[in-house]
Amino acid sequence: MINLNQLSKTVTKQKNKRLGRGYGSGKGGHTVGRGAKGQKARGKINGIFIGSKFRKSLVKRLPLWRGKGKLKPISPPPFILKTGQLAKLAPKSKVTLKFLVEKRLLVKTALRRGVKILDGGDLSIPLTVLVPCSAKARQKIEKAGGTLTATVSPSPRQNRLLKQNRCQPSRLPENE
Repeated sequence: MINLNQLSKTVTKQKNKRLGRGYGSGKGGHTVGRGAKGQKARGKINGIFIGSKFRKSLVKRLPLWRGKGKLKPISPPPFILKTGQLAKLAPKSKVTLKFLVEKRLLVKTALRRGVKILDGGDLSIPLTVLVPCSAKARQKIEKAGGTLTATVSPSPRQNRLLKQNRCQPSRLPENE
């Protein structure tokens, strides 16, 4: 005896009905399952459209950010530290976020917001850097004999490519 779950897919699988391809297609006459008249019968409509005269769509019901800071980002940007400020540290020290707060180069709120090291000023002492930094700052740290174990934060263009999954993090375009 044969069970239903043992049937081949060619027997159990049906093709989708092709709407609007004539009366012989199975679902092909006049309105082809869309009903009579109206916006939904004629063409594509927006995904957020609810379709009533009295109900507001979900997007319209959500609160707006109003006032002076409505265009500001929700999360604050990271603190910026220049390479010249790192020159005050002892040679061969590990530069972490907590270490920078202890040495009073950053305030305590940096622990929540983060930090980014940018190029600015000379650096001549070797350091082990464990925080994000720009590509130019990375070059200065490595030129001074230091090592960088944190990743170089990508540029805005590289961020867009990563978000769109067009590019792997290891294959980001250089020289930006």
